[in-house]
Amino acid sequence: MLRHKPWKAFTVACAIAFAGSSGLAAAQTELKLGHVGEPGSLIGAAADHFAQLANAKLGGKYKVITYGSSQLGGDKEMMQKLKLGTIDFVEPSTVMSSIADMFGVFEMPYLVKSRDHMKKIEKEVFWSKIEPAAEKKGYKVLAVWENGFRQITNNKHPIVKPSDLEGIKLRVPEGKWRVKMFQAYGANPSPMKFSEVFTALQTGVMDGQENPLSQIASAKFYEVQKYLSMTGHVYTPAYLVVATSRWNKLPPDVRRTLEEAAKETQAFVYQKGAEDDQKLLEMMKKAGIQVNEADKEAFIKASKPVYDEFSREVPGAKEVIDRCIELGK
Repeated sequence: MLRHKPWKAFTVACAIAFAGSSGLAAAQTELKLGHVGEPGSLIGAAADHFAQLANAKLGGKYKVITYGSSQLGGDKEMMQKLKLGTIDFVEPSTVMSSIADMFGVFEMPYLVKSRDHMKKIEKEVFWSKIEPAAEKKGYKVLAVWENGFRQITNNKHPIVKPSDLEGIKLRVPEGKWRVKMFQAYGANPSPMKFSEVFTALQTGVMDGQENPLSQIASAKFYEVQKYLSMTGHVYTPAYLVVATSRWNKLPPDVRRTLEEAAKETQAFVYQKGAEDDQKLLEMMKKAGIQVNEADKEAFIKASKPVYDEFSREVPGAKEVIDRCIELGK
């Protein structure tokens, strides 16, 4: 009997330790961050970098956990879940133009010329003129990150000028201005969840799609597409977004920490975005996709009706667009 007592003592000690660790785990609040990016995407890398920074600063009481690859739903669905409080953060991109009209500024073709131009727009225009539109809808943007410059892939032929898109069945994200833009170019655009795109391309339900190189590469669209046309038609930011109602319930020190980590992530995102543009293009060329440059001037000329309609439909939009253009000169 005596020889069993140490084991009994060990078992009791383990039970006490387990109870203690369970108490610690119960005290920790998980903060869920959802996004549609696949592993290797810039959206995914941004989310993970933010989580790493935030968790190092939070000291264990709160922990950011990322859920990529549309695990928590598509962008539109996740934005609804933010309001319901079942997700704490979302990293959306184009869908923000469907949440608040003023975010459609970033749907205007060829508006943002470079990352340096985007930094100026963020500083001079975004926080004062665009972000408040999200707050009116119950959302708060913590930081501006990046999805990237968008290019077109398809299985029909190279896209050099807008007329080459005539009749092309093109998947676009869930934002009405992207639909209007490609209608103006003569394409047949259809909004679709990102998670459904690979199969739609593979089966021929869609002829093509448009995304930044990071998204094209990480989702392996180049495996089911013949042509990659470097149109650079839109630069889409990505955002770290919270629901205002949930945000206001977090302790002030936690909010400060999360906001600091979110803004600190931007430098990492811009650097990685620039590096990935070159690296991923070369990788996809080697994989066999045919790459061509587009006639951007022809696309810019064909984009005027989209600017005109957006300026008419959204109050204050023309002033914001004009300022953004001025910052790019």
